[in-house]
This record gives sequence, structure tokens and C-alpha cells, in this order.
Amino acid sequence: MNKKILVLDFGSQYNQLIVRRIRDLGVYAELIHPDDFNKEDVSNLLGIILSGGPNSVYDQNAPMLPQGLLASELPMLGICYGMQLLAHHHGGLVEGSHKKEYGLTEMRIEHMNPLTQGLPDLFNVWMSHGDQVTKLPRDFIGLAASETTPYAMMMHQDKPIYGIQFHPEVRHTEYGITMIDRFITAICGAEKTWSMPQFIEEKTKEIKHFVGDGHVICALSGGVDSSVVAALLNHILGDQFTPIFVDHGLLRLHEAEEVQETFAKRFKMNLITVDAKARFLNLLKGVSDPEEKRKIIGEAFIRIFEEQVKRFAHAEFLAQGTLYTDVIESGTKTAQTIKSHHNVGGLPKNMTLKLIEPLNKLFKDEVRELGLALGLPESIIRRQPFPGPGLAIRILGDVTEDKIRIVQESDFILREEIKRHHLDQSIWQYFTVLTPLKTVGVMGDMRTYDHVLVIRAVTSIDGMTADVAHIPYPILQKISNRMTNEVRGINRIVYDITSKPPGTIEWE
Repeated sequence: MNKKILVLDFGSQYNQLIVRRIRDLGVYAELIHPDDFNKEDVSNLLGIILSGGPNSVYDQNAPMLPQGLLASELPMLGICYGMQLLAHHHGGLVEGSHKKEYGLTEMRIEHMNPLTQGLPDLFNVWMSHGDQVTKLPRDFIGLAASETTPYAMMMHQDKPIYGIQFHPEVRHTEYGITMIDRFITAICGAEKTWSMPQFIEEKTKEIKHFVGDGHVICALSGGVDSSVVAALLNHILGDQFTPIFVDHGLLRLHEAEEVQETFAKRFKMNLITVDAKARFLNLLKGVSDPEEKRKIIGEAFIRIFEEQVKRFAHAEFLAQGTLYTDVIESGTKTAQTIKSHHNVGGLPKNMTLKLIEPLNKLFKDEVRELGLALGLPESIIRRQPFPGPGLAIRILGDVTEDKIRIVQESDFILREEIKRHHLDQSIWQYFTVLTPLKTVGVMGDMRTYDHVLVIRAVTSIDGMTADVAHIPYPILQKISNRMTNEVRGINRIVYDITSKPPGTIEWE
């Protein structure tokens, strides 16, 4: 692995955005907990970014700089809490402010510096803080200020240590990406060599060393993530790799047939298909809690794979399409758990297979790029994200065959109309959610009392934040008319216009 930028995670849910921005610029970066810094080979690091976080540096249990960090003499950039931490450690003063700063704020550059050289004297930045540096440490210089923050930027006079109170990783910050670029290239000296061919080469060496002569079972769902894992492992391991497709009956309409057609017939993989629809439906009977659904499905998946292992004399590894965003949303040492992913939180502790997660350091768009580099067709690579537990978490409440039918048929209509109106490339994700609510309706002069169905459609880049997709009303009306006319069991359609945050993309 080439040298990298290290981002220390001090607790924000969106710290991976910093990593993503750096990788977008062609430099490899990773996010770690501060306690894990001493495990890093300092000679392999180009620089360090200290992220934001919810704590105050003067709190009793606030996270501090890891031991040995400053002794490394690496270039450092503190963002928000990271800046306050650097100031506090060097003897400056950090205090709570009576005037908090949240949102877009005009900042004034007061001192020329490498981060803002050539930029306007005034531009907007995204602030999100209640504390601020009120007295600079010795040997530090103030670089910029806002109306309520006297030190919006600072730097050490002699060392490559910088602090910024705003968030450059957020797209609202003007020139934010430029400042990140300046730090990693001009200050850290990084070369822009991060690419998918390089990732494939390094992952090939890593997996071959880890697997040896063993055999790998791949959990293939037909979604983007598992498809890319299958293509990658097929490329690396050949006959040492077997994809297994478990049809749990919770896929989108016709998807099970498409998976078998693509991988068994088109790509000639030794695909094993397990029909487990009845098994999963029985396990989910009467279960309404979404977290319990996830764990039941995760447990059943592993048990089925362990049963399949008996067909292979040397099978001892299980590959999954866990992504970076799966890991962060399932909770880290510093971040609150939003929801568990069956790829992360649903795995049973007594699992006998060794886990391989070759995508767990990649963002969604990087996974798509990897798939294209491996030769997968656009039709698979551009598929919208689909949750591991499938339609079980798009059915609020207990899962039944009839509810699965309703979601499958309505989802098919939605996908058909989105594609027909050429919206499938501009909308990140779109699907239907069946609620347990029932309302009165009228069909053919007859009273009905049927389910309320939700349409969810969002635009996003990496799934970490999302905005509601603006589907024209005539198209929404056509979709609604088709669903109520063609899908038995629903009589009312509603459109979810919640962004992420505060909501999540999926309902459960």
C-alpha cells in the first residue's frame, strides 16, 4: 500500500466524508479511532487530519490527542473539534460561546497561508460548533475570522500544523475541496496515485496471502456490492472461489432469475442457488421489530452458508460486500449506532467461517468504479442500492407472502416508470415501503380498506447524506394511478420528502 493520509475519528457521523474527499482527489486515506494510532506505521503516513466531534475539550472524558502523535512531526490539520484539541494541547484557550455558529457563515482571511493562497478574502464556510478558540497557543498565528469566531483558522509559525473551525469536507463550504487539496499535496507532499487498478493489484496480493490454498464462499445477492465482490474474487482466486446465491424470497420482482442468468450463464461462474424462501418466511413469521428482522436474516444466511460448506472440502472463508458506510452506520467506538447492517451487526458470534470483506474500505461510488474496472456491465454496476435483508425492512411490521407481493409489484411499477421517463441515472435510490396503516378508499363505487404505500426516492453521492428526488407531479400521479389500479391490497400512495439527515434512506 502506498503512503496514506490518516483521519482520526473524534466522533462525527460524517467523518468519512473527509476520507472520501481525499480519495476523490486521488490520494488514499483511511479513518481510524485515535486509540489505534499507536498501531500505525508512522513511516507509512503522509499527514494526519483530526476530525470534528460532539465533545468539548474541557469535558472530563473528552477524547484527547493520542500519545506520540505530535512526536511524529507529521503535517496535521485539525477540523472543528480537531482544531480546538490542537489549541488546547498547545496551551491555548477553548471556551463555550454565547453565540453559537451553525450553518453557512462568511469568513474573512486575515493572514496569507498555504491553505487559502490565491482564494478570495471573503467566502462562505459551513460552521457547526458551540465552542471556539478564544486565545491562541504560543507560536500560533490566527489566519481567518468570522463575525462571532475570532480564530476561524490558525497555523503554527514553524511546524506544518493547521486548524480550521469550519468543515471543508461539506459541499456548502466554498473552496473546501481546494483547501483539503492544498493540505494533502502542498503541505503533506502526497502524489495522486490512488486508483482502482492499484486497489485490485494490492487486494490481489492481500487476499491470496490470506486465503492460501483455501476455498472462499461468496454471498451473492445480485446487488452491486456482492456482484463486485464476486467479480473481484473470481478474478483473484478462480477455482478457489464459489458464489452462492440464497433466494430468501425477499428480492425484487424477477431479480432471482436475473441473478442466475447473469452469473451462471453469462459469466460462467460456478453459481450455487439455494431456494430458502419458505425457511426465511417461517423464521420471520410474526416478527415486527426491524433490528430483530435483520439479525434473524443475518443468522439464517450464515447457517445456510455453513450447510453449503459441507459440499466443499476446503471451504473455510466467507466473503461479503460490506462497505465503509455499512461499518460507520453500524457504530464505531466514537459514533452512535444508527442501525445495524446484516453484513455487520447481524453476524452470529459463533460463526465458523473466516470473514473476508474486500470492499470494507470503499465508498459506494468507488465500488461501482471497481466493478467497471473488473469488466462488469453497466446494467449491474448502476443498480440502485438494495439492503441485505431485502424487502423485509421495506415491510413495516410482520412479513407475509401477500405483503411481499405488494411491495414487489409496486416496486416493479416504480422502477419501470422511473426508467421510462429517463430518471434512473439522476435518482440515487427509489423504492416502495408498505406501512401497517390502512385507510378507507373507493374503487368501482365500492368501499375499500387497504394499505398505505410509501414511495421513497432520493438523490445522493455516497448514501451518507441524501435529498428528496424531485419527480415531476405528472409522473408521480401516473405511478400512483398504476399502483392503485394494478396492485391488489393498496388504495393510498404517499411520497416521502424527508432528507437524510434527519431521516435515513430506508425506513427501517
